[in-house]
Amino acid sequence: MLTDLVQIRRLGEKKLDENKRLRQHLKRHTFVERRLKRIAEEVEEQIDCLACANCCRVATTKIADRDVDKLVRFLGMSRAQFLGEYTEMSEDEGRILKRTSAGCVFLSGNECTVYEARPHTCEDFPHLVHGAGSFLSRMWEMPDRATYCPIVYNALEAFKEGTGFSR
Repeated sequence: MLTDLVQIRRLGEKKLDENKRLRQHLKRHTFVERRLKRIAEEVEEQIDCLACANCCRVATTKIADRDVDKLVRFLGMSRAQFLGEYTEMSEDEGRILKRTSAGCVFLSGNECTVYEARPHTCEDFPHLVHGAGSFLSRMWEMPDRATYCPIVYNALEAFKEGTGFSR
C-alpha cells in the first residue's frame, strides 16, 4: 500500500492517461459494482486519513445550502456572517469553502475543526464507496484524485488488477 504523498503525486501524474483508460475500460465492460466498492473499502480500511489530510490541503470543497445550514448551526453564527467569513464563489464550482495557505479554512494540522458538521462532499470523500450517482459516474474525477489521495491511487491500482485491465 503506497502512502508516500510525493510518490503518489509523481506516479498519479505519470499514470494519468492510464487511469483515464481504466475509467473507459470500466465503462465498456460489465463489472459488479459491489465488487469494485468492496476493493475500495478494503483500501480505505488500510489507510488512516488523519495521517494524511491531503484532500483538505489540495482539493476545493463545494458547499451546498444544506451544508451551510449545518455549519451555521454548528458554529453558532448567522448565515450571512458564515458566508462572508468562510466561503467564496468560484467561477467553475460555485460556492466553495475558503482556503488558506495550509488548505481548507477549517483544517488544523491534519484535523477538521468542524468534523461533526463537515460538508456532505467531505463525508463521502473520496467518493469511491459513497457518493451521489453511480459508481461509474463518480469514476470521472478519480484519475485526478489519484495524484493526491492515497486511497484513490491504491484503489485504482487494485481495480486494474481485479478487472484484467491491460496497462
